[in-house]
Amino acid sequence: MLIATVGDNCMDVYTQLGQSFPGGNAVNVAIYLKRLGEEASYTGVVGDDLYGEQMKKALAAKGVDISHLHTRHGSTAITMVNLVNGERVFGDYIEGVMEDFKLSPEDVDFLCTHDLVHSGIWGKIEQDLPTLKQRGATISFDFSDQLEHEIVPIALPHVDYAFFSYKQDDDYIRQYIQKAWNSGGPRLVVATLGENGSLAFDGANFTPYGIVPVEVVDTMGAGDSFIAGFMQATLKNAPLSECLQAGAKCSAITLQYTGAWNV
Repeated sequence: MLIATVGDNCMDVYTQLGQSFPGGNAVNVAIYLKRLGEEASYTGVVGDDLYGEQMKKALAAKGVDISHLHTRHGSTAITMVNLVNGERVFGDYIEGVMEDFKLSPEDVDFLCTHDLVHSGIWGKIEQDLPTLKQRGATISFDFSDQLEHEIVPIALPHVDYAFFSYKQDDDYIRQYIQKAWNSGGPRLVVATLGENGSLAFDGANFTPYGIVPVEVVDTMGAGDSFIAGFMQATLKNAPLSECLQAGAKCSAITLQYTGAWNV
């Protein structure tokens, strides 16, 4: 399978550790798909600074296709991160050149050659989703924990697989993901629930799944790796419960080291 990821990237700067790690939803999903043995590309933009070079070199070293990773004059996006008992706590986000990121017609052509296009709420491509959908792209989209964000109703009708983040399986999230499915876009809506596992809705039934217990070092990238594992299994037509299990297994690997992925 050939999978495109597009949109946000940033350097996660851990102030306590004095270290920085490549990250961002789209970047992370590409890396985790490569870890699972799939072919993946990343489309986005970095600055012509040291962080931009670090991002490009790290992605290339992992075998991600960066032929549509553009470089522009300015600073690469960064997110300041602190670790509190293994949980990542986000500080300031400096968007840099990502602030003006837009897909070119050539980028759209490139994305449409893939079996799946994945992006997220910070990816700045919500206005391009109708075009991608009309051209036959299968789209997965991570809305993160931004359940009330203005982009949600814009993007949902053009998304095949919608992912949200929440804390627990309760009446609120069940009603929410059922409503999201009823928007007429998604085939499946999934809520990742942290230590409480995950919950999926296919239009008829809710399917819950637990976690794979591990010693947690850093939660950065856990949701993104879940998406990679889930989507790989989905594209292989696995049953929904197995897709949720695949996501949990992929997430468990990521939880055991610092940063979204080992550079």
